[in-house]
Amino acid sequence: MTPNMSWSLDGSEFDGKKVEHFHRALGRYNRSRLQPSLPYVDSDDDATRECQARRAEIAYINAVREEINVSPKDVPRQADAFVEWFESLREHGPGQGDPLFPWLEHSCDLEQMKWFLEQEVSGEAGFDDLVALTQVKMPLCAKLEMARNYWDEMGRGSPKGMHGPMLENLARHLELNSKPRRVVHEAVALGNAMIALAQNRCFAFHSVGALGAIEMTAPTRAGHVARGLKRLGVPAAKLHYFALHAVLDVKHATAWNREVLHTLVAEDPRRAHPIAEGALIRLWHGQRCFIRYRSEFKFDRDNRASARRQLCASLA
Repeated sequence: MTPNMSWSLDGSEFDGKKVEHFHRALGRYNRSRLQPSLPYVDSDDDATRECQARRAEIAYINAVREEINVSPKDVPRQADAFVEWFESLREHGPGQGDPLFPWLEHSCDLEQMKWFLEQEVSGEAGFDDLVALTQVKMPLCAKLEMARNYWDEMGRGSPKGMHGPMLENLARHLELNSKPRRVVHEAVALGNAMIALAQNRCFAFHSVGALGAIEMTAPTRAGHVARGLKRLGVPAAKLHYFALHAVLDVKHATAWNREVLHTLVAEDPRRAHPIAEGALIRLWHGQRCFIRYRSEFKFDRDNRASARRQLCASLA
């Protein structure tokens, strides 16, 4: 049976009634399109479907670009100034300092933590694969740093050190529900956006910015989650994924900003704007996820105030 691709006509929308259907359909398509396969009879039909999907995801990314509305004149084109601007997103970018994460550390129960992790695990596009797709034909210095980052993601050749299986190990321990319908469409959209940036070469520098934003902003959130899991009695060996990223991504972010962002912009200042857009696209999607998660948790004013007090206490 030929798959129904009518969903691909809604790619220019990022909000409204059709957005959930679009992202769930694209998410299903992404799960199959990236799997290795063998030649088969209807490969021409497959190429047609791939063309429709790419048009749809490109239309979606362009709609988000219009929404976040980053003017080129607001993004520094000199390499040092650009990296300084980029690093300011750690504190001031969309979704940063969200009260959800101190609440996860200090207040949520195990079932709430499990629901949160189901969203995170199911929306995970695979950082290692995204880096591999992004680095194709990149300039030498940036390519080498991406290779070092990828090698760390792959456990430096040790299966036990691979980051992806660490997360899967935690998911098995907590018996997380992997049914797609349990995952809110905002989390699916985040994964879809990352895949769209990484595999469409017109967005290659956007992907560089998005991946850099992950490395730079993940440590604080990962630390909150790791401490929350520990509070809830999860064994240290099972929460290693979050504990590791709370530390290692600080080093990764420093190297990424110096060896990837700085060199790319120094070589061609025109790259600064798409890198900036990519970072904000990633943070914008993350912010939408956090808002939806708080809505699911009925995160009322008391919860928000309590989480802020806990955050201030932890920084004192």
